[in-house]
Amino acid sequence: MELEIVAITWQETMDVRQQVLWPDQPVAFCHVEGDEVAWHFGAYDTGRLIGVASLYSGGDSVRLRKLAVIESHQGRGVGSTLLRHLLMIAKEKGITEFWCDARETAIDFYRQFGLMPEGERFYKADVAYFKMSRLI
Repeated sequence: MELEIVAITWQETMDVRQQVLWPDQPVAFCHVEGDEVAWHFGAYDTGRLIGVASLYSGGDSVRLRKLAVIESHQGRGVGSTLLRHLLMIAKEKGITEFWCDARETAIDFYRQFGLMPEGERFYKADVAYFKMSRLI
């Protein structure tokens, strides 16, 4: 696998977001308020978009949303490579807090990068989440 992480447009994230995160919803369901001004990144394997993630700035804080890797490439380090890249970008931009709403099934993944759960479980569209954050 030859992985390359590059900046992409929010429109380029949509098919992967829908395929991985909300396969039973239309593509438009995966659009997030603020997509037009957020930072979006794609992971490419030999020219094929296989993973996406987006960062939404809020002053000295940045929120990760819609980290998704296509099923055929899950478990191969793509998500970890993307997340390391995003943490580096946040640090370069002088961000001090990195956070996300993590699906309950992904808590252990985010813990590997120093994010810790905060507060109680909550639900979005019947999916359980926890807020997770870390200082940079």
